[in-house]
Amino acid sequence: MGGGGFSMEPENLLLDEFVLTQARTSRPRVCFVPTASGDSDGYVARFYRAFSTLDCRPADLQLFKRSIRDLESFVLMQDVIYVGGGNTASLLAVWRAHGLDRILRRAWREGVVLCGLSAGMNCWFNESVTDSFGVSQLAPLRDGLGLLPGSCCPHYDGEEQRRPVFQRLVASGELADGWAADDGVALVFQGESLSEIATSRSGTAAYRVERSGESGAIERRVEARFLGKA
Repeated sequence: MGGGGFSMEPENLLLDEFVLTQARTSRPRVCFVPTASGDSDGYVARFYRAFSTLDCRPADLQLFKRSIRDLESFVLMQDVIYVGGGNTASLLAVWRAHGLDRILRRAWREGVVLCGLSAGMNCWFNESVTDSFGVSQLAPLRDGLGLLPGSCCPHYDGEEQRRPVFQRLVASGELADGWAADDGVALVFQGESLSEIATSRSGTAAYRVERSGESGAIERRVEARFLGKA
């Protein structure tokens, strides 16, 4: 998800409700992973406030204040892993220190829905655009988990510099061809193949950005299905 969901749109849970429909059970276990925010108590509270109103069984996994001994058993018991926003580079470092990166790969292979917004979008791809190294300095990050090939860019319409920076990085070859998503837009992958694009905000979309020639990039808009009432 490029952005949106309970943390950005607390009065609009269309995207979060959509996530639940992707799960393999009718009342899924949903685990929020707030690593990228440093396990912010407020962020965790907002997750429970939102998901307690939905037909699911919410839980959270914190690593800075870790209380779960057997991470693998806990993660594989979930139906949905929902990763919050924040610092992508820090998230990846902490996950690797705890071995969560390896566990999430297994969860993905076994059918657990992996999702998230912002940093929680970046983490699944090989590469991404991130503000991990300074909020005024967007930069390429090339050591994502690599469950999805290529690059990605969240907040495509929500932050002024995201679009031009992503296009420049793809054009120069600093990032591989990839996907961008407006706030409120979810790209759904089955394995590595894109199967659907949905949105909680009318008029938003996803974009395929590919290198063209030696110094250019082509952007192709891909319309999203609006989850609300027309």
